[in-house]
Amino acid sequence: MISILMIALGAAVGANLRYGISIWAGSTFGPAFPYGTLIINVLGSFVIGLVMAVHVTRAPLSEPLRLLVVTGLLGGFTTFSSFSYEAYTLMLRGQWALALLYSAGSVVLGLAAVALAFGLVQLL
Repeated sequence: MISILMIALGAAVGANLRYGISIWAGSTFGPAFPYGTLIINVLGSFVIGLVMAVHVTRAPLSEPLRLLVVTGLLGGFTTFSSFSYEAYTLMLRGQWALALLYSAGSVVLGLAAVALAFGLVQLL
């Protein structure tokens, strides 16, 4: 039960941070380009890199803290950070082809899924 609570608490904070940055970026840069999403994805990727580098090389996080920060906060902030970390982990393992396949597949299949969803909605 504590795991679920840690994830939920982190996700609530992450989602609100995402919303705040999106609002700020929209009012600062205008709506012509999704700067908010770009900032969120890059920042989330950087933070997961920092957190996981410390976790793996210096000071392992307790499971509740890892769930709070990585799964909850960063998961609520951006799922792109998880994708970036997972692709990087594959590269560190020397699995370059798999990392490329995972990266390209995630982007292409994600775009295809959005297009399919739009197509289905238009049919209804």
